[in-house]
Amino acid sequence: LRAFLSWDRLMELDMRRRFLPFAMTLLVAAGACGPAELVVTMEIDMDNPDGEGMVVRALGDLEVQLLPYNRDAIFDSLEAAFPTPEPEIPAELLSARDQVAQAQQRWQAATTRWNTLRDTLQTITTTMEQYNRGESRYVALFNEFRDFDAQLGRVEGDMESAFAEFDELQRGTIRQSDSVRIEQDNWADDAFVDFGTVATEALRTSGLDVVVDTTDASGISRIEAAPGTYWVHARYELPYTELYWNVEVTLDRAAPVELRLTRENALVRIKL
Repeated sequence: LRAFLSWDRLMELDMRRRFLPFAMTLLVAAGACGPAELVVTMEIDMDNPDGEGMVVRALGDLEVQLLPYNRDAIFDSLEAAFPTPEPEIPAELLSARDQVAQAQQRWQAATTRWNTLRDTLQTITTTMEQYNRGESRYVALFNEFRDFDAQLGRVEGDMESAFAEFDELQRGTIRQSDSVRIEQDNWADDAFVDFGTVATEALRTSGLDVVVDTTDASGISRIEAAPGTYWVHARYELPYTELYWNVEVTLDRAAPVELRLTRENALVRIKL
C-alpha cells in the first residue's frame, strides 16, 4: 500500500501514528487533573397525604454545602472552652411542645377526614344528576348522601374542637419558647464569637474551597470539587424540629461518590 501513496501522505500517516500515543497521554493526564464528583440525594419518609402508610419525598431546592473542615468539631471546641454551658430547654417545655404536636396531628387528621367527606358528597351529588328522583338508583344515592352528610357534621365538630385545643396549647408555649430561644441565642453569640476566625484558618489549612449547591426537583445535587476530605452540611426544617446533616466524605477522581441524606443519618434537633 505504501508504494501507491505520495510522500506527503506517508508523512501525514506517520505523524498521526506518532501523535496518537502522545494525545492519549494528554487525555489521561487531563482526566487525572480534573475535579472529583459528589452526587447527593436528599429524601425523607413522611406520612402519606393521600392515605395510610408512608411515602418517600424528595427534598428539592435545598442548599447543600461541601465544607473542607468539620464545623461541628469547631463548635464543640469553642463550647468546651466557654466558661458557662448552653442554657437547656426545660423539661416541662419539651413536654408541652409534645402535647402541641399531638394536638396538631389530631386537628390535621380531622381536617383530612372532613375534606374526604366533602369530596365524597360532591361526587354523589354529581352522580345523582344523572337520574330522575323516582329511580331506585337516585334513592340509593340520596340515602348515601344523607349518611355522609351526617358524618360530615360530626367530623366538622371534631375538627373545630381539635383546632381549639391545638391553638390553646400552642399559645401556652409560645412565650416560654421565645424566652428560652433568646437566652440560647445570646449565649451562642458570646460562645461562638470566634467561629469565623477558626473556620477561616481551617479553610486555609485544608487548601480546598467551600462548594455550595442546591438540590433539583428530584432531590439530587451534583457537586464537583477538588479531591480531598469534606463534610456535607445541610438542614431541613420540620414543624417542631429540624433534620441536620454533617456527614464526612472523601472524594477522589476514580469514581463519583454517592451520598444519601435521610432521616437515618440526620441529627434531629429541637426548633424553638
